[in-house]
Amino acid sequence: MLIKPLLISLSLAILAGCSSSPASYSDANTGITEQGKASFYADKYHGRLTASGEKFDQQAMTAAHQRLPFNTKVRVTNTANNRSVVVRVNDRGPFVRGRIIDLTKHAFEKLAEPNLGVINVTIEVIN
Repeated sequence: MLIKPLLISLSLAILAGCSSSPASYSDANTGITEQGKASFYADKYHGRLTASGEKFDQQAMTAAHQRLPFNTKVRVTNTANNRSVVVRVNDRGPFVRGRIIDLTKHAFEKLAEPNLGVINVTIEVIN
């Protein structure tokens, strides 16, 4: 009698694994934009491995995004002063509500004073 519920559960699990994933950003999606907040990594992460397997470098022009594929290039624009940088996604995050991207300190400094901590930005996929 337990076999039928087990088979149904297994079938549902297999079907769930076959479902399509959320829309991914690719070359076909160049120009897609998001608005939200950007922050930067703490110094303690320098030298640690990113989700892509690269060593994190505070002086690089890289960033963390929750969904964009690794190596996607995005233009990040500070909406307060219109300064922009181009960064490459090589990590996952940020995991703080309202934040859409985490930058290296070097990239953040090109947009704003680090003492601000968090700024409003627009990001645009430019691959």
